[in-house]
Amino acid sequence: MENCIFCKIAEKKIPSAAVYEDEELLAFKDINPAAPVHLLVIPKQHYATLQDAAGAPALLGRMLALAPRLAEEFGCAVGYDADGTPSAGYKTLINSGPDGGQEVYHLHLHVIGGAHPWRGQR
Repeated sequence: MENCIFCKIAEKKIPSAAVYEDEELLAFKDINPAAPVHLLVIPKQHYATLQDAAGAPALLGRMLALAPRLAEEFGCAVGYDADGTPSAGYKTLINSGPDGGQEVYHLHLHVIGGAHPWRGQR
């Protein structure tokens, strides 16, 4: 897509704070973070919305499978206390379409962790 900012980031025409890259995916720090850890995972191939990527289940699975790896790397993975109680954690989010709050029309998965700015907001 000619005017897609995430396509330009994937093509290295716009710099990003990349934290992961392979042939299909790129992950980078969000420039307007909502939490101490706020990363975006994008496919390098353009899909405007999650609906548009429904025919690429392997790609979607790879995007989601990358989230725990990044959470571990950035210190917000789920851990367990001595008594087995879960601690820490992160949130994954895909906004899709205008009513879903999507602002950039290139599929992206948010990985959000650290402090809990979303608590109490519904």
